[in-house]
This record gives sequence, C-alpha cells and structure tokens, in this order.
Amino acid sequence: MIKPIILSIFALIGISTKATAQFRFAQEVGIILGPIAFQSDYGERNDSETNVKNTGFGVGLVHFMNFSNLNNHETFFTEHFKVRSEVSLSQTNLEHFGEWVQGNPNKLGTKQLKAMTGKTTVAGLGAQLEFSPIPIHRFENNTGSFSPYMSLGFLISYYSAKVGSSLGPLGNPLTTYPKYLVPSDGRQYGFSNETGVVLSATAGLGVHYKLTTMSDLMLEGRFQSFSSDWVDGLNPNKKIFKENKAKDWQVWFNVGYIMYLEY
Repeated sequence: MIKPIILSIFALIGISTKATAQFRFAQEVGIILGPIAFQSDYGERNDSETNVKNTGFGVGLVHFMNFSNLNNHETFFTEHFKVRSEVSLSQTNLEHFGEWVQGNPNKLGTKQLKAMTGKTTVAGLGAQLEFSPIPIHRFENNTGSFSPYMSLGFLISYYSAKVGSSLGPLGNPLTTYPKYLVPSDGRQYGFSNETGVVLSATAGLGVHYKLTTMSDLMLEGRFQSFSSDWVDGLNPNKKIFKENKAKDWQVWFNVGYIMYLEY
C-alpha cells in the first residue's frame, strides 16, 4: 500500500528537478488549515444535520512553483499559472443523523444507528495546477490586492478508518444495523476497520490577498472526491442498498499563510 506513495514522491521530485533545470522560478511555502465537511455513508444524503455535524479538521503544508519571475520570457502560462504541491492531514469523527435515527427510540434499529460511530484519518500527498485570471506580476506588485483563482489536481492519500458501537463489538444482529451485516465489495460486512491507499481528484476556488511584499493570505474552498467508498469505514452493498451508491468525498474550507522565498 505504501508503494504508490513512494512512487508519487519520486514523481514530484522528478517534476521539480526538471522544472528547475529548464526554468528559473520563484518558490513559495505556506501552511493551510480549516474545517472539513465529510460526505460519507454515515447519516442521510442531503440532510443538513449530517452535513453540519459530520465535520473534521485538516492542516497542510503547501509549496508553489511561481514562474512569473521569468521577466524576459513572459507567457500566458507564466503570468497566470502556478504549480502547487502539498502534504496534508485531516481527521473526522462520524455519526448517523437524519430521519432513521429520529424514529422510535425504543426500536432496535434506531438504537443501533445512534450507537454507531466512526473516525477516519487521511494523509494526502499531491499536486494541483492553479490558474488566476489576474496576471501574477500585477498582483505581486500591489500590496493589498486580491487575486482569485481556481485549481485542479490530484492527491494520493493514506487512510485509516475505525468503526465501532457503544452497544458492543459490531458484526452481530444485536449491535449492528442489518444493512451493515451484508457482505460488500469483498469484505465480510458492510463496515470495515482498515487502512488503505486511494486516489482522489480535487477542484478548488479561492483568493489570494497580498499581505506584504513577501507574503500572502489565502482563503479556499476545495472539493475532493475519493476513488474508494471505504475511506469512512462504511460501504453497504451497492447492489442491494442503492441509496449508498456514491463514493466518499469531502469539502475542505481552509485559510492559509504563504511566504515568498528569496531566489
């Protein structure tokens, strides 16, 4: 499982080395952090309480390759694009919300759903291409200016999912809601305490604020879709339970502080 992460690290190093050899670029480093809304098989789809309460927190280190210092070779790419790499870590606690846990409190199924809890930890490594409609030089030369941007990219993530119940060990009819006792996707049940490596696609919208000559603030909202439905530890059999057809995804709202490095 660790092999894809190692290969990705060498790929990123290779990209950076090649870029250094062919271009002269400025570097920026920073930290980002903020809340995460995790959309999973916990709770009810399109339920506001699920969306608000199944949240976690993430933190990341970011690095930008900024090509705008190529004063004699300005192109549309160098004036509007940056290559951003990052390593991030997030953790989210998960519970069931919605109408299925608001029914008869004496019903066994209601008790089972209320008692089930989970936690997922995700460590990610990846890269994004960031586009700004405002020329980078214009933004960099005006302290107090704003530069909106959009980004697309990918991450390779290592996840650790934990599932449990206050009623006791999961895996028997007394503690486990029936849909999670059905085998799913090669697992014995529709839940799993496991670790793994997944790919994810990201898309973000944000804005940079020119704080000083050598530093920026940033505000960003980012969508991240995972290639697996086991990141949260739950994955009811999709052939039987159609309501759980979507894979896990999350939205990360973060703020950041970016420093320009001398070159």
